[in-house]
Amino acid sequence: MDLLLRYFPALNEGQVRRFAALYDLYTEWNMKINVISRKDIEHLYEHHVLHSLAIGKFVHFKPATTVLDAGTGGGFPGIPLSILFPESSFLLIDSTGKKIKVAQAIIDSIGLTNVQTKCCRIEEEKRTFDFVVSRAVMTLPELVKLIRKNIKKEHCNAVPNGLICLKGGNIQHEIAPFSKQIIVQELAAYFKEAYFETKKLLYLPV
Repeated sequence: MDLLLRYFPALNEGQVRRFAALYDLYTEWNMKINVISRKDIEHLYEHHVLHSLAIGKFVHFKPATTVLDAGTGGGFPGIPLSILFPESSFLLIDSTGKKIKVAQAIIDSIGLTNVQTKCCRIEEEKRTFDFVVSRAVMTLPELVKLIRKNIKKEHCNAVPNGLICLKGGNIQHEIAPFSKQIIVQELAAYFKEAYFETKKLLYLPV
């Protein structure tokens, strides 16, 4: 939790309480359903929560912003973002039912009211949103093809509506088709921990 407060010092008491509850909840659920690598659970706040919140460093979602988390797994980046932006609304989707079960259980446990979950494939979700967010579910060209239909035309935030992805490693081949539009943000500019040295945020207006 100290890690989160270092980078997000304006968190209120309710947000701190919700973030603090995540470790025990994910640890407990992970023993039943493996949604986070067993070796990685002790790094939950750095590798999963703070990583998810990089999106909140890139864009501050205005109230009433709608966000689709495509391929959320156990709730990342959607759950941390929904705690950070309580006046925005989030839909978390994943095609694996047991992962959505965990995400919904966490949401219920910490009393989040601005987020819903749905077990489905990205192709099956037809509603439109201001942003689609994702953590490395598939290659960028594949994902862009699937989510174009889900982006609203009218903009209300400081950056135009589009796709925001969190990725690591060599992404040159993925971003090449979008080189004229895409913004690549190194997460090391936001967070000083060694884990973020190879991590990037990709933003593509759609």
